[in-house]
Amino acid sequence: MGYLKFDKTLLINLEESLKREILRTNRGGAYHSTTIVDCNTRKYHGLLVCPVPQLDSDNHVLLSSLDETVIQHGAAFNLGVHQYANYHFSPNGHKYVRQFEFEGIPRTIYRVGGVVLAKEKVFTAFENRILIKYTLLDAHSPTTLRFRPFLAFRNVNSLTYSNPTADLSYSEVENGIKTCMYRGYPDLHMQFSKPVSFIYQPDWYKDIEYSKELERGFPFKEDLYVPGYFEMEIKKGEALYFSGGDTFITPSLIAEKYEGEFQMRTPRTSFYNCLKNSAQQFYHRPTENDAYLIAGYPWFKVRARDLFLSMPGCSLAIDDPVRFEKLMDTATPALRNFMNEGRLDAVIQEIDLPDIPLWAIWSLQQYAKATSALQCNERYGDLIQEIIDYIMSNKHPNLIWEANGLLYSDGKNKAVTWMNSTIEGKPIVPRSGYIVEFNALWYNALKFSLELVALKNNDKRIKILEEAAAQTATSFVETFVNGYGYLYDYVDGNYIDWSVRPNMLLAASLDYSPLNRSQRRVVLNIITKELLTPKGIRSLSPKSEGYRPYYTGPQLERDLAYHQGTVWPWLLGFYLEAYLRLYQYSGISFVERMLIGLEEEMNTHCISSISELFDGNPPFQSRGAISFAMNVSAILRVLKLIESH
Repeated sequence: MGYLKFDKTLLINLEESLKREILRTNRGGAYHSTTIVDCNTRKYHGLLVCPVPQLDSDNHVLLSSLDETVIQHGAAFNLGVHQYANYHFSPNGHKYVRQFEFEGIPRTIYRVGGVVLAKEKVFTAFENRILIKYTLLDAHSPTTLRFRPFLAFRNVNSLTYSNPTADLSYSEVENGIKTCMYRGYPDLHMQFSKPVSFIYQPDWYKDIEYSKELERGFPFKEDLYVPGYFEMEIKKGEALYFSGGDTFITPSLIAEKYEGEFQMRTPRTSFYNCLKNSAQQFYHRPTENDAYLIAGYPWFKVRARDLFLSMPGCSLAIDDPVRFEKLMDTATPALRNFMNEGRLDAVIQEIDLPDIPLWAIWSLQQYAKATSALQCNERYGDLIQEIIDYIMSNKHPNLIWEANGLLYSDGKNKAVTWMNSTIEGKPIVPRSGYIVEFNALWYNALKFSLELVALKNNDKRIKILEEAAAQTATSFVETFVNGYGYLYDYVDGNYIDWSVRPNMLLAASLDYSPLNRSQRRVVLNIITKELLTPKGIRSLSPKSEGYRPYYTGPQLERDLAYHQGTVWPWLLGFYLEAYLRLYQYSGISFVERMLIGLEEEMNTHCISSISELFDGNPPFQSRGAISFAMNVSAILRVLKLIESH
């Protein structure tokens, strides 16, 4: 059996198959996502989900699904699957599925009596278009295919219901139709590669349920509009193609477009290839001149911290430094606009958070290691020194460089770190004052900038940075190292947070650490004993007060658990980097064993990607966004580190 292949036994068991989702994206931020049996379980699922800039900055579900029906001897066999109340499914198309594989593109094999039908899907890279190829592999008598489209035309964050304001009309286009349900939306073009009959039979399919929304405590029922159905005959061995897009396509070009897109795909035949493919799905190119990374699918956008943390793994670790440069060249003006004018960016969210400049320097440090310090200095040296001066000049509204050399940030009333869950705007984990990872990153930034300045023999600048780094290192140890050997999470005046959290990992894993080797080993040992799991690092030790390992229930319950014991794979990247830094070659076998837990995830939740987070206790169930850039990036960086050892 192939690397990502599922057989009939699993597929017809909806308890198992509905847990497994697929995701395909394009460079414009649009995507296609559903389960491996094509039953939508989220309001975010759909065949064609794309931005509609004239309405808002969110994605919108245009084409929710397309039900296929095989007709022989007048008997109709519907291959679709929809969930209704009381866990009732109609139709039950999953019982005809014989195989699903995802190594190249999503490929489903159906068997209905003597009919064997293959369905393969690609989502185009530079258009908002889903392409589906149907091949009749076997049939012993004349066969007709019927296609019934389910339309939503709504924001991904809402649901739709039958209403009198919807425009139910349509217009014929070559080999299909176009329709638009509401003003402001683009026309949805549904076309085939050969002539097709369309039978107008408008109807609302009511009370379709999304089980994942029910689990998350959100509204979970909606009505979808079906304008009618397409119908055509198909012969044994024949292939026909469907296109669903927000623009017209010449039908004679659909097959060519499909094959061209197919050739661009990275085969998912290994752990690395799965992650590489997943990394490429986060790339977002709204214009030819801009490049971003989406933080995660299906609901995240571009976020500054996620961007800088994810850039190295999603570009450098897959041997694509040019991609890194495009991303950084887009982010640089946004950084400078905020540092010089306090201006927020229209696309990169949260660029005003205090640790963003520190993560930007860390990201550039990874570029220097992948290329050379000289190349990094020539291209980004001025930016790095600007950031250092910006911080030293205390120009950031919430990042103060104090006399002891440490950085202070006020997080009492606003979440300022990656632990950013809130209730009524107030942080659930109000990390404030001297925050451990901020200051570990600051020391690392000072030493890295010193490394670059030394290339130009700027003695005055070298002296300033050397003195600042030395002072920061001394104060860091005095402030954060406690009598038990691990690090306080944050210190604010007389308040000391004793919680065992993973943020101290940065002090043990960064290229430049204020800790000596013995101190780093103790930190790593504490994390190994209390925070390490097969899926990543816990956000809080089970021994600490407030431990909540399960990310389940309604929004409030999930927010309370978000950083109180849940497991985050991106932290495992820093953990394994710290381990290799301490143990070198002797640590490789341990690192490889640790990655097994995440390689298992290639066959679960979002196929070939890594979910946002996991429960803190066994069986470490995957939760949150189905594909998360920081996690994918971190594990790609680890694989690259193993390769270099």
